Amino acid sequence: MSVSGTRTRRAGAFDIRVVIAALFCVFGPILVGMGLFGTSDADLEKSGGMNVNLWTGIGLIVTAAVFLLWTWLRPIVVDTEAAASGDSD
Repeated sequence: MSVSGTRTRRAGAFDIRVVIAALFCVFGPILVGMGLFGTSDADLEKSGGMNVNLWTGIGLIVTAAVFLLWTWLRPIVVDTEAAASGDSD
């Protein structure tokens, strides 16, 4: 219960930031793996010598960590009594 007497709870898994972070956590390691084990010299030549899969995968993993940290530090709080009664305040 909060100070005002209303019942509240965290959005948890229904928070869109968690869903986005989960997707990034799936695709990030796949791209890192492709960058480490699936990149040929022809691929590097096409991208100007930069391993795009590796760096994009690392970026996705870092972004997922930022989203999860953001969710942990600033959770979305839902007023369960207002949601049950249909109030839009």
